[in-house]
Amino acid sequence: MNRYLFMIDRISAWFGKLFAWTVVLLTLLVCFDVTMRYILNMPNQWVFDVAYILYGLLFMMAGAYTLSRNGHVRADMMYRTLQPRTQAWFDLVLYLVFFIPGISALVYAGIEFTQISWAMKEVSSVTSAGVPVYPYKLAIPIAGGLLLLQGIAEIIRCVQCIRSGEWPQRLHDVEEEDIEQIKELLSGDDSEEGAKS
Repeated sequence: MNRYLFMIDRISAWFGKLFAWTVVLLTLLVCFDVTMRYILNMPNQWVFDVAYILYGLLFMMAGAYTLSRNGHVRADMMYRTLQPRTQAWFDLVLYLVFFIPGISALVYAGIEFTQISWAMKEVSSVTSAGVPVYPYKLAIPIAGGLLLLQGIAEIIRCVQCIRSGEWPQRLHDVEEEDIEQIKELLSGDDSEEGAKS
């Protein structure tokens, strides 16, 4: 089963890392805009629309990757103190009651929204540059589908944790340095070390 979970994690990671490159494109675009606008006094309206689209793509397409790495923001100061089984029950209920219906609605509405946008060859109404936005709208159901797939993997992880009492392994490629320090503080390891010295 873990093989399939890791495969889903890899799919999410591939899309997340691919679209992470939009940060580089955004940086270059903003540098170009600042140079054209403030140094050469030749502003371009299309730059704002393209930057807006790239920013949206980055956050939509990185959602499944972030979920696969357990990186979404949560009120976890209390959550971390719970036993893994209790955490898994909380997560399972929240996935089933809120996540799956919400993301399913996003995919369903996103498909319809995208079809309408493609049919009318929609362009941006933010500026008069007329940048096409219909290709961008295709990312909505794709991002929702990736989130739904990753959500199913997370539900399976919850069920495994409820059965075994331990969270199953997940792929990791990045972890904040201070996470281990927080874990030590919550477990009380620092107080024991302080008493020894």
